[in-house]
Amino acid sequence: MDYTISTSLIIGYVLILILSIYTIIHIFRHRNKYGTQLIAFLNIANTFIAGILYFTFFIFSVVIFISYDINILIWKISLVTGFTTLLFTSIIYSFFNEYKKIKPFPFVYFTLLFGLLLGSLATPDSIILTLNGPLPPMFSIIDPSNIYFEFNLATSIVFILFELFITIYFLYSAAIIYNKTKYKEESSTLLLNTLVFSISVIMLLLYITVQETLYREIYIVILWVSSFAFYIMLIKKPEMFFILPNRIYSVNIYHKSGIVLYSYNFGDTTDNKIESARWGTILIGLNHILSEFIDKTDKIDVIQTKKSDIVIRYENDYGYALVVITNQKNEIVENLMLGFSNDFNSKYKDKLLDIQDLNRLINISEFIDIKELVEKHFQLYT
Repeated sequence: MDYTISTSLIIGYVLILILSIYTIIHIFRHRNKYGTQLIAFLNIANTFIAGILYFTFFIFSVVIFISYDINILIWKISLVTGFTTLLFTSIIYSFFNEYKKIKPFPFVYFTLLFGLLLGSLATPDSIILTLNGPLPPMFSIIDPSNIYFEFNLATSIVFILFELFITIYFLYSAAIIYNKTKYKEESSTLLLNTLVFSISVIMLLLYITVQETLYREIYIVILWVSSFAFYIMLIKKPEMFFILPNRIYSVNIYHKSGIVLYSYNFGDTTDNKIESARWGTILIGLNHILSEFIDKTDKIDVIQTKKSDIVIRYENDYGYALVVITNQKNEIVENLMLGFSNDFNSKYKDKLLDIQDLNRLINISEFIDIKELVEKHFQLYT
């Protein structure tokens, strides 16, 4: 028996397994770099399910023969874990587009198909194992080309629909993200990786329809390439979770008297200049009302316009408000504002306390070097 394919798949599995474990450990250790704890743990869960569970069950089902029933069970578990990781990945793609905004459609549709698939797999003879050649001993390594998993009609239809629609969603989301963001390096990497993943799905669907094992082996190899690229992207570019869903247009610091201590605008595009005129009107009014709210319990923390949110963080102890104009208020932006405020308070504590008295003269030139702090905390948007 030729063990070339088996050996190659086992080597590939071991390599991707090592990378998956390393990626999980890296994300956990550096989870603060991924925008929020939710994003970090979502990626940890997705990497664990895909890189460890799915690939393990997949390889064991096609490379190691135990018995007909057990190999079918392992293959079914691999399918379930595979679909689970696709659902997790779809949420990650949704977060790339708009953080914590999951639209009911298509996720309700995906969940419905996932439920139908689980029900189909639970029926007898939904998948039949066929061996090409004599029955091998238990726990023996076999040539993957000699083992076939045949789907019945209902399972095949649900499987194909799920894979097709979720892949179309990935491609659509990646294209939308690429078109709407100015950070083309990160978004183009995501788009390219999505295209590679789509090719692997085509190979899997070919395997399901024509039952040629070669397509199954090509599928897993291409999927490993896609997963390898995605894990490297997670390790090397955690900032993509900051910059793909968010845009920062302006950072402003208002003293409780209404005086602008500092203002920093990001970019000089035409759209920004047009929006600046609209924001200017709002900010002129804002500096008059901040003094009314800064010492009260109920405060305005966000002002929404058609294309942007004006997010306000009040620092009562130091008598100022940090105002950030962004495309959307979310936890990522709020964490950036918190980090900036902490550094700003530490650096200018004495000056801020000195001008708490509204009768004191405020010299805004003393705050001119705030630019360094802005670029430190919001450097991804400069």
